[in-house]
Amino acid sequence: MNCCRSAGARPPERPTSLCPEEETRRKALALALLPGVGPSTYQNLAAQFGSAERAFDDAPGLRGHDAALGRAGEVLVDARHRGIATILSGETGYPASLLELADPPPCMFALGNLALLERPSVAIVGTRDATPYGERIARELATALARAGVVVVSGMARGIDAAAHRAALATGGSTIAVLGTGVDLAYPRGHRELHGRIAADGLLLSEELPGDRASAGSFPKRNRIIAALARATIIVEAPFKSGALITAGHALDLHRDVAAVPGRIDDPQSAGSNELLRDGAQVIASVADALALVGVTPPVRTMAAIDSPAEQAIWDALGGGALHLDMLASRSRLPARECLAAVTALELRGAIECALTGEIRRR
Repeated sequence: MNCCRSAGARPPERPTSLCPEEETRRKALALALLPGVGPSTYQNLAAQFGSAERAFDDAPGLRGHDAALGRAGEVLVDARHRGIATILSGETGYPASLLELADPPPCMFALGNLALLERPSVAIVGTRDATPYGERIARELATALARAGVVVVSGMARGIDAAAHRAALATGGSTIAVLGTGVDLAYPRGHRELHGRIAADGLLLSEELPGDRASAGSFPKRNRIIAALARATIIVEAPFKSGALITAGHALDLHRDVAAVPGRIDDPQSAGSNELLRDGAQVIASVADALALVGVTPPVRTMAAIDSPAEQAIWDALGGGALHLDMLASRSRLPARECLAAVTALELRGAIECALTGEIRRR
């Protein structure tokens, strides 16, 4: 995309400085910016006229060409100077899975590692008002999937989404966040650090123009992109009328696997996800179920050397899953001080890990 200026040259102030290749792209983007041209109309016009740029020039009944062309040029130039990738429908690099949608976005904007779009991925989504249980399960699922090489996709919202993103990054894995704002904006504002971490170590995606703030319809729209990018969608916690259920609906329309984590039948935060299970969604009753959903196996775990009977007792007690320290001391039948010393030794050697919630688990 740097065909229009040499190294060290001042950034062009006017979109007319775009090179011929970019002029073609400008018309394609401008078509999407014309009044009355939504994603479905865009695709239909591009198919009818052979390309989006030809449709922009020749399609009858369209208006606002000059304003759209000027805005498109500004967007392309500004995005390039800010390191934001612009991927138009029909171009190399545009995710093929998005074309399975009835209304694929005409253009995607991206910050981060575009190579993640070519790897197998799973969506983990759920309510913003997650319970501690829901956030813990989201972390455990994301951790296991990321360690197995699967990209974790979510929407960077509070609650389940954020827990999944953070867990994937914490384990050194990969994650994609699909935003309902411009790709350069963190939403909610409290997620600025998370936004920056994903831009550095994962991928941020949005169909909204850079700089665009959230609108009433932008989050429901982005849910279809999450569903299309992922091989399968896992709902951790979702009340009735949840955005996560919208994502699940899009995944079902695309004939993708949809699964849900069972929740308490008297918990409103699990009412929608439990209903999915009642209606035939696959059950995620363990981390192994999530891995099996996408046909991957966990990496082979090599055990660090056990230096004492106390460490062996800790390792054995954790064989059934994560435990808090008091329960671990009880299961291992060790005094609290001896239990803590053995946990510390195993943690330093990388055999176990202590979560922020206080749970201790095998690595």
